[in-house]
Amino acid sequence: MNKLFLAALVSGLIALPAYAADYSIMAPASPGGGWDQTARTMQASLQDEKISGNVQVTNVPGAGGTIGLAQFANQANGDPSQLIVGGYVMVGAILTNQSPVTLADVTPIARLTGESVALVVPANSPLQTVDDLVAALKADPGAVAWAGGSAGGADHITAGLIAKAVGVDPTQVNYIAYSGGGEALAAILGGQVTVGVSGYGEFASQVESGDLRLLAISGEKRLDGVDAPTLSEAGVDVVLENWRMVAAAPGITDEQKAAINADIEAMVNSATWQTALADRGWVNTYLAGDAFDAQLAKDIEATGAILKDIGLVQ
Repeated sequence: MNKLFLAALVSGLIALPAYAADYSIMAPASPGGGWDQTARTMQASLQDEKISGNVQVTNVPGAGGTIGLAQFANQANGDPSQLIVGGYVMVGAILTNQSPVTLADVTPIARLTGESVALVVPANSPLQTVDDLVAALKADPGAVAWAGGSAGGADHITAGLIAKAVGVDPTQVNYIAYSGGGEALAAILGGQVTVGVSGYGEFASQVESGDLRLLAISGEKRLDGVDAPTLSEAGVDVVLENWRMVAAAPGITDEQKAAINADIEAMVNSATWQTALADRGWVNTYLAGDAFDAQLAKDIEATGAILKDIGLVQ
C-alpha cells in the first residue's frame, strides 16, 4: 500500500465507506415464493444502497415457515446479523401446526409490504370468470383443486373465505399446499390443479405472457395496470391482503435492535426498494416499533379467529 495513502488513512483524511453489520436473511420457504422474493429484494436493496456491505440469503422450507422459524430461534440467539422474513402465512402456520416456536421467540422489526392474493387458472382452462369458478365450487367442492402456499396461510384462508362467502362448506375445500411458489406455479401451468391462489407478484410474468388467466384479486382495490376485478366486484364478499415482515434474532440488545431498525427504515425509503415494490405489485405497508408490535398482536388474534371460522383450527 502507498505510504502516503496509508498515512492519510490512519490520520482520517481519507474516508472509506462505513457499512452497518453484514446480514444473513433466512427465507423460511423454497426459492421462488413471496418470502424468497422479499429476502432477495432486501438483499439487493441493502447492498445496492450501500446500507450493508454483504447480505446473504438462505432458504429453509417447510411447514409454513415454522421449520425455519424454529431453526432461526434456536441458532441465531443474540446474533444481530441474523434476520428472518415472515408474515401472514407464518402466523397461520404457527396456529395450524401448533408450533412450539412462535413469533414471541424472535424479535419482530417491521412490517414491510402488503400484497393482494390473486386467483389464476391456466390459459386453456374452461373457467373464464369468478362466476365460473363459483359455479364449479358449488357443483362439487372436492373437484376444484386449489394450489397455493402453506396450509393455514393467506392463500388457504382466501380459498376458505371464498367458499364460505358463496355458501360452500369451507372444510370441503380441496386445497393443496406447496412449500414454494415455484412448485405451485408448475402444478398450475401443468394443469394438475384447477386454480392457483397466491400473491399477484408470483404470477405476474405468466399473466403478462398469457400462460395464466387472472380471474380476480383479493384486495380492497384493483391493482394499477392490471385488468382484473376484485373479488368484491365479482360478487364474492371477501377482502384480504397478505403482508410480510422482517424479524431479528432473539436475545439481541436494545442498541442492536435500534441499529437494525435504522437499516431497515433506510432500505424501505431507498429508490431500489421503491422500484421493486412497483415492479412486483407490492404495497408499502411499512410499520415499525411499538406500533408494529401492537398491530402484530391484533393480527395474530384475528387470524386465529378466521382459522377457527373456516375450520382450519379447533
